This record gives sequence, C-alpha cells and structure tokens, in this order.
Amino acid sequence: MNEIMAIWAEWLRPSAGLPTVQWSLLLAAAAAAGHLLQRFTGLPKVVGYSLTGALAGLAGFSGAAWPLQGTALFLLELGVSVVLFESGGRIALRWFRHNPMVLLQSLLESTLTALAVYYTMRWMGVQSTVAEAIGLIAMVASPAVFSRVAMDTRASGPVTERAMVLSTLSALYALTLVSARAGVMHRPHTELSETLYPVAVVLGISFVVGAALALALRMALRVMSPTSENTSMLLITLIAAATALAAHFGGSAPLAALLGGMLLKQLNPRPWAWPRQLGTAASLLLMLTFVLVSVVAAKADWNPAVASLVAALVLARGAAKVVGVGAANWRSGTSWRQAFWTGCAMSPMSSVALLLVQQFVASSLTLGPRIAGIALPAILLMEVVGAIIATFAIYRAGESSRPSPSEGLPTTTTGELRG
Repeated sequence: MNEIMAIWAEWLRPSAGLPTVQWSLLLAAAAAAGHLLQRFTGLPKVVGYSLTGALAGLAGFSGAAWPLQGTALFLLELGVSVVLFESGGRIALRWFRHNPMVLLQSLLESTLTALAVYYTMRWMGVQSTVAEAIGLIAMVASPAVFSRVAMDTRASGPVTERAMVLSTLSALYALTLVSARAGVMHRPHTELSETLYPVAVVLGISFVVGAALALALRMALRVMSPTSENTSMLLITLIAAATALAAHFGGSAPLAALLGGMLLKQLNPRPWAWPRQLGTAASLLLMLTFVLVSVVAAKADWNPAVASLVAALVLARGAAKVVGVGAANWRSGTSWRQAFWTGCAMSPMSSVALLLVQQFVASSLTLGPRIAGIALPAILLMEVVGAIIATFAIYRAGESSRPSPSEGLPTTTTGELRG
C-alpha cells in the first residue's frame, strides 16, 4: 500500500492533502462493507467497519500513525465523547436509589474483570505494572459498539438497557482510574495518598468541565427546540469544545462528556432523544472511530507469544463479566438467564480502550509499548468478535426485531432491510 501511495503522490495533488483522499476512500469502502455485511448476514454494520479498517491496517495503510496525536487523536476523543455523552444522558441517578443492585452489579463485574485479567497476566509471566494496566483496560466495555449493535438489531428490553448502563459505568471507572494511574505509573512505589490524589484531580476537573457543558446545554434547551438543526450544531460544537478543554486542563475529555450527559439528565429529567441531524453526524463520526481503532490495532506486532496472552486475556475478561453480573443479580430486576446474556453483551472493546492504551503509551516510553503490544490485538479481536457475541446475546435474549443470521432474511422485509 505504501508503494501505491508513492505512485499516487507523483501525480495527485489534492487541496486537502493525500491523507484526506486516503481516509475518504477508506471510509467509503467501510460504509459499503458494513451495509453489505448486514444485508447478507444479519451481522451489525460495525463488524464490516472494523474488518475494513483491519484489512487496511494489515495492508500497510499509512494514514494513522501510532501513537495517535494531533487531529487523529482529537477525532477519536470527540467520537468517544459524543457516544459517552449520549450514554450518560440515559442514566438517571435516582434509578440507583430504587435499584441499588444495578450499581453493585457494575462495581462487582468491573472489579472482578480487572482482578481476573491482572492475575491471569501475572500467571503468564507479565510484569506486574504491565499486568495492572492491562487489567484496568480490560475493565471497560464499549458503549459505542454496543449502541451500534443495538441500533442495527433494533433491540429493546431489559438486557439491552442493562448492558448499556453497565458498559457506560465501566467506562466511567476505567477512564478515571487509568487517567490517574498513567500519571504515576513511572513511580515504582506509591502511597495511598499519592494514588488517590490524581484520581481526585481527574474527577474534579472532568466534573467541572462536564457541569459547564450540562449547564450550557440546559440553558440552550430552554430557548431552542430539541429537534432543531441549530440545536444539533450547538450540541456537537459544545461537546467538541469540552473535549479540547478537559484534556488541556488535565482532566479526561471522554469522562467530562460522560459526566456532562449524566448531569444534563438530572437537570432535564424528561426523556430526550438525539436530533435526527446529529444522529447522522454522530454515525459518521462513530464509523470513523471504528475504522481508526481497527487500523491502529491491526498494526500491532502479532506473534505466537502475544496470541496466547490475548487469548487468556479475552477468556478471563469474558468469564469475569458474566460471573460479576450474575453474582449481584439477586433482586436486580432481571432473571438469571437475562444476567448471563447481559454479561455476554458486554464483550466488545473498542475506542475507549484504545484511548486508555494511548494514555499509558504517552506516559511511559518503556512500559507503554509493552502494554500496547498486548492490548491492541485484544481490542481488535473484541471489536469484531465482541460485536458478534453481543448480537448473538441480544438475539438469544429475544430483544431484537431482526432475525438471527442463521434464520436468514425474510423475503417480506427485504425492502425494509435494504433501506
């Protein structure tokens, strides 16, 4: 691919630069692949997006240098922030007061996941600091992938809602802990106060930025229609501004967006939905993040030693999430069968996990590459396989209006599915 790009560069002089042409064509191919894959197999479009990006990365696509920086990093943070803002806007804190077992489920499955992956990595001979970082990264599920899967399968029900809430909360924990841990990971021994102080700083700055975002949007919604095109523009530009500010002042941009969505839900408790115009823009941004993640992850160093570590990581992570959700399921409002499928639906990893890896790589030149060498292949694997597992879980839970791939596409709805 690098040779092809060199040939192009001899005669192609686009005004926006050759990388813009490369990314435009790659995203067009990803959009077509996602559509065709869903049409003929019933799998969600995100699988097609990820496979297209992975193939491009394996072929030597040069449009995404690792570690990410500049515009690529900002676009990834913006895409994650938009998803987490929308996900946070679905969570009503008063729900936890009436059903505290959901919060216990979230804390238990995240803690068990981090511990299970940490001890699995240590058992396989991974350095303790690297194993700790891998455990924190594995803690997070992907609200972006799961929301895309739920949208493509038209899913609704207790498993879908519970998996989305638990995935969002896992992102909250992981973003806070990793943002704090990455700043002190170069210190071999840290006291409790030295560990808690960075957590408080990250949470505090992110909360302030998120609160400012929520207040600005709350004031805007008082005078602007939620369905207005101008409201869509205001919303996405404010999220972009908050993304840049949070990172500049030492907070976490995605965490600030997530907290902003949760606070806006408390200030404006009435149900609200994305404006249609923002939904289209957010879909394009989401597709960009899926392709970017798979392109970057596909460039990782693949070898038998890494393959065994990734396999152990994925198995330990999957088992811990199922056990954690099931262990705290008593009186949580779902059956044991639904708890099992909820744990399976939390399998995907994607853009949030990549941002966590990026933080570790940026904070340590020695440990960062070791962490990325294990985490990147796992992220690529679980972006694709995790989406398939989540789709299967939704089908088995009976919450999808689409047929499963094994049942084929009914001829009576072909026109609808093509639209």
